[in-house]
Amino acid sequence: EVPSLGYVETLMRVSGLLHDVGHGPFGHFFDDHFLKPMGHTHESIGAAIIRGPLAEIIRGIRSNPNSQLSDDEQLDPEQVAWIIQRPTDSESQMPRWLEMLRSLLSGIYTIDNMDFVLRDAYMSGYSQKSYDMDRMLRYSFFSENGLTIHERGIESLLRFMAARAELFRNVYFHRKVRAIDLTLADLFPATIKRLFDCDPILNLDRYHGLTEQSLLVDVRRWANSEDRELSKLGLAWCQLIDGRLNWEMAAQRTIVFKPGDSEDSSIFSEPSMVEQKIRQHFPSSLADVPLRVDIARQLLRPQQTAPVIAQNFIQNNTTGTIRALSSHELVNQLPVSHRICRVYSHGIEHAQEISAALDAIISGSGGDDLTNM
Repeated sequence: EVPSLGYVETLMRVSGLLHDVGHGPFGHFFDDHFLKPMGHTHESIGAAIIRGPLAEIIRGIRSNPNSQLSDDEQLDPEQVAWIIQRPTDSESQMPRWLEMLRSLLSGIYTIDNMDFVLRDAYMSGYSQKSYDMDRMLRYSFFSENGLTIHERGIESLLRFMAARAELFRNVYFHRKVRAIDLTLADLFPATIKRLFDCDPILNLDRYHGLTEQSLLVDVRRWANSEDRELSKLGLAWCQLIDGRLNWEMAAQRTIVFKPGDSEDSSIFSEPSMVEQKIRQHFPSSLADVPLRVDIARQLLRPQQTAPVIAQNFIQNNTTGTIRALSSHELVNQLPVSHRICRVYSHGIEHAQEISAALDAIISGSGGDDLTNM
């Protein structure tokens, strides 16, 4: 059932190369603000590109620098498209060997996040060697269950998970990064209507030309337009490109969700609810203060529920038995997620009042009863 080594290696090289081919400008921001409302992700767009414009090129690949396909084999674009997408409940059945390989792209530690954690930690100055990748690879193997790490490698895995969490908290979710996202969110709806007013799946050729570079060139030109509305939008983009942001952080708190906690029942699952509660604690003089609540969700223990739960396993050092990695004692002690709640305004002159209101929401008692009843 398993194809040749050349086929498997070539499949994984092509999948690694193309796993983000569906990204639009500004990466995951574009997913959240444009693709998601249409029912797409950059992975589903990427799968469409792989099945469509790139299919014949993929079928024509016969080798890689280390090995080659057998004479009777041909790389299948459908397998590449399937392996780059996160597992879902409603997907077609694939061969077991392919299901096992998918964990290299969608599990707790993947060829993608192991790469970007090392690279981004180094390039951002966070750490020259944030975790021991060599040790993780040494103790990782495929068992009959799937991608498995020997118990001797668990400390290295935890170090990797901690480094990844720190990068999200201090780099990807940095207050300035999120302020840029808030400013982008103000400009994006009107911008995308003018640049790309259609479904990417149905217009892959046009989508191919929509890049950050093309977008930034176009919006700068708008500033000189005779169309007053377009000129105003272009000037706002120029202000953002020059680093002048509309929003400045006034307060920040981190909310920790442990196993058994319901994130969806918390008001910190919805920014508008937090803003409403903050305004209830304001004096009337601050009723019209511009506010924007940003909640960055950081998932610390992924793959907790089906269909992605059966991606990673651990082998006991003494008995050799294999079980789900999420059941390991050290992994099980990690929080499920953090939500970093930040409140932005057009300045920080009211930061003290905003901070006090946020504290009242998080730790307040809710007030006493009016009677002894």
